[in-house]
Amino acid sequence: MSLRYILDNAWRVLMGKVHLRRCNSVGARPRVYSRPRIVNMGEIRIGNRFIMFNHVVPCELGTHPGGKIEIGDGVFLNYGCSLSAHDLVKIGDKCQIGSYACMMDNDYHQVDDREKPGESAPIVLERNVWLGVRVVILKGVTIGENSVIGAGSVVSRSIPPNCLAAGVPAKVIRTFDPSAAEERP
Repeated sequence: MSLRYILDNAWRVLMGKVHLRRCNSVGARPRVYSRPRIVNMGEIRIGNRFIMFNHVVPCELGTHPGGKIEIGDGVFLNYGCSLSAHDLVKIGDKCQIGSYACMMDNDYHQVDDREKPGESAPIVLERNVWLGVRVVILKGVTIGENSVIGAGSVVSRSIPPNCLAAGVPAKVIRTFDPSAAEERP
């Protein structure tokens, strides 16, 4: 390893601690590239070896009073991601989130009466979930372990483990062998 690589990595870890200072807890060795937008009125917990890109468009992490964002170990968020929690947005270990992905656990208002606040329901991404570019995850959705969601999909219902899902609304296209999914990095 070159000295330049070591210094750049150390700088990213330092900037990770600085840029994530509004979070309640941050694990070891976070790397944050450019400045994200963080509004924490609830609780944000981030695991070890977290990586977040914000070069093109900043990522947004927002919790409302009583809301929680929980991010596991080894998670990667690409630029432009938006996470909003009134209740819970939980991302498991080793998940990879594509650019402009959006996860909101609340609709912000009711359909029939837009003056009334919307209901919240948790969003859970289990271990090793991959989300493509511009995926939207709606409230009350759980995406099973090792699943992949295709680019541009809108996930309005829970997705089982070990499968590929895509579309609007997202539907399971195929399933894979769990042992093959474990071989992914």
